[in-house]
Amino acid sequence: MFEFVRTHTRLFLFIIVLLIIPSFVFFGIEGYSRFSDGTNAPVAEVAGRKITQAEWDAAHREQVERVRRQMPGVDAKLFDTPQMRQQTLDGLVREHVMLAAAADLNLVTTDDRLQRIFASDPQFAALRNPDGSVNKDFLGAQGMSSEMFAQRLRQDLTLRQVMQGMSGTVFAPPAVAGSALDAFFQQREVQVQRFDTKDYVAKVSPTDADLEKFYKDPANASLFEAPEQASIEYVVLDLDTLKKSVTVSETQLKEYFQANEARFATPEERRASHILVKAEASAPTDVRAKAKAKAESLLAEVKKNSAGFAELARKNSDDPGSAERGGDLDFFGRGAMVKPFEDAAFSLKPGETSGVVESDFGYHIIQVTGARGGAKKTFDEVRPQIEDEVRTQLAQKEFAANAVDFSNMVYEQAESLQPVVEKFKLQLRTAQGVQRTPRPDTPAPLNNPKFLEALFANDAIRNKRNTDAVETAPSQLVSGRIVQYAAAHTLPFAQVKDKVRERVVAMQAAALARKEGEARLAQLKKEPQTALAAEAATVSRAQTKDLPRPLIDAVLRADTAALPAVVGVDLGDAGYAVARVTKVLGRDPIAADPARAQAQYAQAWGDAEARAYYAALKSRLKVSVDDKAVANAEAASAAAR
Repeated sequence: MFEFVRTHTRLFLFIIVLLIIPSFVFFGIEGYSRFSDGTNAPVAEVAGRKITQAEWDAAHREQVERVRRQMPGVDAKLFDTPQMRQQTLDGLVREHVMLAAAADLNLVTTDDRLQRIFASDPQFAALRNPDGSVNKDFLGAQGMSSEMFAQRLRQDLTLRQVMQGMSGTVFAPPAVAGSALDAFFQQREVQVQRFDTKDYVAKVSPTDADLEKFYKDPANASLFEAPEQASIEYVVLDLDTLKKSVTVSETQLKEYFQANEARFATPEERRASHILVKAEASAPTDVRAKAKAKAESLLAEVKKNSAGFAELARKNSDDPGSAERGGDLDFFGRGAMVKPFEDAAFSLKPGETSGVVESDFGYHIIQVTGARGGAKKTFDEVRPQIEDEVRTQLAQKEFAANAVDFSNMVYEQAESLQPVVEKFKLQLRTAQGVQRTPRPDTPAPLNNPKFLEALFANDAIRNKRNTDAVETAPSQLVSGRIVQYAAAHTLPFAQVKDKVRERVVAMQAAALARKEGEARLAQLKKEPQTALAAEAATVSRAQTKDLPRPLIDAVLRADTAALPAVVGVDLGDAGYAVARVTKVLGRDPIAADPARAQAQYAQAWGDAEARAYYAALKSRLKVSVDDKAVANAEAASAAAR
């Protein structure tokens, strides 16, 4: 089939043209474009409501932008990964599930509740002005209006109600919580006798017949199998390759520096203290005049004794948040304060005090106590960074322009990679021992599942032709071809005899250890009062004392109605162990606070019930995610990057 397609490429192109042209006639150019626009393709559906790729992309952009505003220094590329995009989609699906559930349950958040939570919840303290109103300037710096904030908060509180009915009403009775906590935190005193495989190795001597029997057993064939592997040659078209051939002029670098000069400066900040004489903008004229007179009086006192500013603020400032700190507002940047306050603060040097500054809140006296930031790096200081960024941008344009030609060439001239090497000035790379399932230390892109799948496809193995161009990372295309191939096969006995012997010796030694351990267990069950030579140790699931987990589980599951209790544990290749439980003790000290432990148990149980409830909601609302559409969207997004 593939051979026929390659041979008759022109015929297939002609047929495709015949199919496409009538579609333009019937639907029109605009309709055809709309039909083929992938951004409106649904990637998920919740309660009959489709989530499109465009909606997903917008949500992810908003999330990245929100992080960028909160942490200006963070590299946004860290969040533009398939994993982070998947988290965004999961969050979008969850939001739609909660919205649909809230609508079904007729849940709403009233204006009174919205105002009460905003006024009392500590997490909104930074958004509240001294008079309790919304700090519009702060919201503006975050890209939101007060209406947008209120709408988001209302929706968030409404959606919380969906899950709070489940997670917020968990009841964990002390008896139930106690049983669960005992299962994890209970301590037991135990003596252990180990029968380790390594101690029996010298006591076994397998014959050649034993070795051959183990080797020929079909159940062990995979132990001595050489995996399929290939020697390959491959080429990589990526930004690093293209950056080497990109030339950048000094003029381009300087223009880029001038356009992005603000990026190479540390944001300017001021630390200031203030005294506020409160008088709202809506207050009567005489009230504001009286407040201003008081502020001028306080300013006169500050001028007489600037060192006493903090004490004056404690006694006279109407801003309760800062008054108790002597008026200190700590460091703040532009956009954090109302405009008149900001202008005054940034016009002063450390140690200087403003005059009376009027704002909508009243009258301020501002004393600047510190300044930082604002330093700008010179062109020479950031030249290497600028050059790298410009080269990367130009390389991205080159990649976008060359990606299609690269993909077409490795397909159309499939007998060799030399044509793309010469055209794009790429390095022809080679690798030996490449496997379908890569080893942990295999470097990229030879560890990429999509590339390996293409490389070990039947057609690529049989005809040793180029693979299609495979995207193995953002802005990275790879094509390879098999030069020499070896199928998976069982290695000759002579070649693996030593490995077979190790396996058989370990197996026989473990069997001997298990036999003696079981005999010891039977003896102790007859005479349970017989003490073991080992010192007693206190263990729990939290404090294992380096004992194997199966042994710990067996000790803590043992029936302690009659003590001592004896248990035996098969440790597999490691041997066997016999344990004698002599005492049942209280909980591990790590759980010394019963109330806290019970609260944590209740929280864990609530989280589990909430997850189960969410899964039930997804089922009831018929949530579906189109994995193929998601994969296509990811590929389109990666190509755009």
